[in-house]
This record gives sequence, C-alpha cells and structure tokens, in this order.
Amino acid sequence: MTFTPASIPDQTAALKAAVRYGVLGLLALAAVGSIVAALVAGTPGLYGALLGAAVGGGFILFTALGVLFTAKLPAVTAGAVLLGTWLLKMIFAITVLAILKPLDFYDDTALALVIVFSLVIVLGAETYGVLKTKVPYVEPGAAEVADPPGGGNT
Repeated sequence: MTFTPASIPDQTAALKAAVRYGVLGLLALAAVGSIVAALVAGTPGLYGALLGAAVGGGFILFTALGVLFTAKLPAVTAGAVLLGTWLLKMIFAITVLAILKPLDFYDDTALALVIVFSLVIVLGAETYGVLKTKVPYVEPGAAEVADPPGGGNT
C-alpha cells in the first residue's frame, strides 16, 4: 500500500495568468497602436508607438514579473526585492525618457498616448487574468478544526 499526498495547488497560477494576459494585451496594443500611429504620423508615429509600448508595457510587466519571481520567498526578502526593482524601473524609465527627449525620429504624441494606453490595458489585462484564475484558497481535504472543550462559548 502506498500513500500519495494530495497535490498542493499552484499558488502562483494567478500571477502567471496575469503576466500571460498582460503580455497578450501589450502585443495587441503594440500592433493596433503601431498601425494607427503609422497611418496618422507616418514612420515617426510607428517608432513612437513601438517605443511607447515598450516603455509603458515593460514598466507594468516588470512589476508583475517581480511579484511572480518573489512569490515563494519570505515576505521580508520579497518586499526588499520588490522595493529594489521598483526603484530600478523608475530610474530606467526616467533614463530612457531622458535619452529619447532630444531625439526626433519618433512622434511625441504617439509615444505619450501609447504609454498611457499600455498602462491602462496591461493593468486591465493583468487584473482580468487574476480574476479569471480559479485557485482554491484552502487545502482540499484539510481536517476541520474541532470545537474546544466546553463548546467554545466561554
């Protein structure tokens, strides 16, 4: 006779779904935004839309990936890593935008609009992924806690 313990549900399933839906939302936005920006502003619009999708979407997805990769770490370690990655992504975003400021090969309006849309769409897609994931929050087959002696009403 062998004993096989019950499998533990994947606690990172919601985070994985959030990243998956976020990437899909970002790809869809990059495609649609690039087409619209290219039709409106030509090649500079195309470059602006692609840069906006990379900056805005990367900014949000980097957070979701950080949470996913630190999900199994102790809370203090995960918090320290997430705070550090937040600081790094802020520095990275400011640096990228400072480098892009004097350049003129992209359309500023397309860049700004796609950054804003990517923030909204990727966050919405990640939220949808988390809400649609069905993960039990109790262990199946866990024994119920018995009432304390005396009926519990003391």
